[in-house]
Amino acid sequence: MTDLNLLTHLETFLTENRKQRFQEVLVNRTNHFTVATEDVYQLHNTSAVIRSCDVFGIQNIHIIEERNRKRIDREIAMGAQKWVNVNRYNHVNESIENLRTKGYQIIATTPHNNACMLNDFDISKPAALFFGTEKEGLSQEVLENADGFLKIPMVGFTESLNISVSAAIILQALTHKLKQSNIAWQLSKKDELATRYFWAKNSIQSSEKIIKRFKEKVD
Repeated sequence: MTDLNLLTHLETFLTENRKQRFQEVLVNRTNHFTVATEDVYQLHNTSAVIRSCDVFGIQNIHIIEERNRKRIDREIAMGAQKWVNVNRYNHVNESIENLRTKGYQIIATTPHNNACMLNDFDISKPAALFFGTEKEGLSQEVLENADGFLKIPMVGFTESLNISVSAAIILQALTHKLKQSNIAWQLSKKDELATRYFWAKNSIQSSEKIIKRFKEKVD
């Protein structure tokens, strides 16, 4: 639960322009869709997906690093990790269980398995979109536990796209369709407050010291 008094205090350290920008971005943020990447070998691909999440209003990304554990490439992400919640997992089954508990259907992106075409995808239910590596795709564990499969229509000789390109295409299409619908896709008030706190904390230099002093004063 976000401490409203603490949030208000933190926001006194922000400029009016920054607070206004937060509000402008917040109205386009969603948790209706979320993204999960599984054991992506190329670090810049994961970073680029985080950037796409920010661009298209996806507030949470879930990074599974069962075999490959690397830090986020800050240069490629271009600061997007300050605005998108990055959730990390060491095991894919842990991520699937957590996302299902939160009400998400597990959707595996793959060019095979008689997958649903992107334009035909049912956006009415919250979905966690899983992306694997370009070479190997998603693990058998994800494919066996998926509630559905999704693919981008392709008419060339190439059967797959780079993960960051695939994510950008899918997120642009689905978020556009979502915003044209009557679905209540925007953040809940609780998530909105938590996101404001997350952004404010990441925007202020020495925010941890400010938070510590505030809590000591309150106590």
